[in-house]
Order: sequence, then C-alpha cells, then structure tokens
Amino acid sequence: MLGTVLSFFDLLLGVMRPAVFAAGAFTAVAALASYSVRTRKISPFSPFARFMRDRVDPWLIAPMERRIVRAGGTPYSAPWWTLALVAVGGLVLISAVGFVRDQFAMFAYATQYGSILSLAVRWTFGVLQLALFARVVSSWVGGSPYSKWWRWSYVLTEPILAPLRRVIPTLGMFDITIIVAYYGLQLLQSVVLGALI
Repeated sequence: MLGTVLSFFDLLLGVMRPAVFAAGAFTAVAALASYSVRTRKISPFSPFARFMRDRVDPWLIAPMERRIVRAGGTPYSAPWWTLALVAVGGLVLISAVGFVRDQFAMFAYATQYGSILSLAVRWTFGVLQLALFARVVSSWVGGSPYSKWWRWSYVLTEPILAPLRRVIPTLGMFDITIIVAYYGLQLLQSVVLGALI
C-alpha cells in the first residue's frame, strides 16, 4: 500500500518538474514581451502588442498588476512579479509534494522497523520549527498574529518564545529569540532522539 503511494508521488514529481519548468519558461517569455510593450521598446500599436494586450495580459499579468497597483506599486513591474510568483510558487509546490512523499517514506520505514515514537518526535519538532519559520515570514509580509493564515504559528510558538524573551536581550532592533528557539529545538530533538535509541 505505502509502496503504491510512494510510486504515485514519484510519478507526480516526475510530471510536475517539467511542467513547472515549462510554465516558468512561458511566463518568462510573456513577462519579457509584456514589459517590452509596456515600456515601449516594442511599439504598443503593433500586432504583437495588441496580441499581448488581448490574449496574454488579461489572464497572466493583469491579476498581479491589480494587486501591485492596490499596494501602491507601479504597473510596469507586474510582469516581473508574475514571473517571480510562478517561479517561487512552482518551487514551493514541488518542494511540498517532495516533503509529503518523504514523510510517507519515513512512516513506511518507521512502521517496518518499529521506530514510530522517534518518528512522532521528529514530526513534532518539525512542526514547531515550521511554525517558527512561518512567524519569520509573517513578520516580513506584515502578517498579523490574529490572521487566520498566521495564527497557528503564534499559538504553537509563543509558549516557547515568551520565556526566552524575558531572558535574551534584543540586539538593537533585532529580536533573536526565534533563532535561539530554532537551534534550541534542534538540540532538544537530538537529545530526545538519543534518549530513545
């Protein structure tokens, strides 16, 4: 059963990698063409420019352009932000599928060799470290601790970070408690796993 699941994930990854590369290549060409039309490096009255405005921009560039303009940015940067979103989104998607596949492989190994408890410890510490990383990303993008997207990371990590903040001083404007907590969790995980062996 788990072998079939792993084979499915391997097949899925084998299809996704070239698909994401093709989507990135297409978006790169479209972004370059759209940018060239927008900055008048290509005549905005040419048939190619009309094709870009009528066929490509409405479904590929325009959604990003609306977000950028609402945020106060310039519409000329929309093609490059679209390319960045497709590239980063594709890499994140491939990484997420690979991560899930690896977790199934670890579960199969743990059930076969009787190390379910050590797998549970790894998963627990992994979730806590992921929550710490999500808090860092949240601070970069201006996420609120009350947002439905970020609340989970604050709920999981605040019991760890609050005591550390009372002990560890800030370095100027920088709060290093998340870094200390991250490496502290790695150290604690190795101690707990060592005790289980």
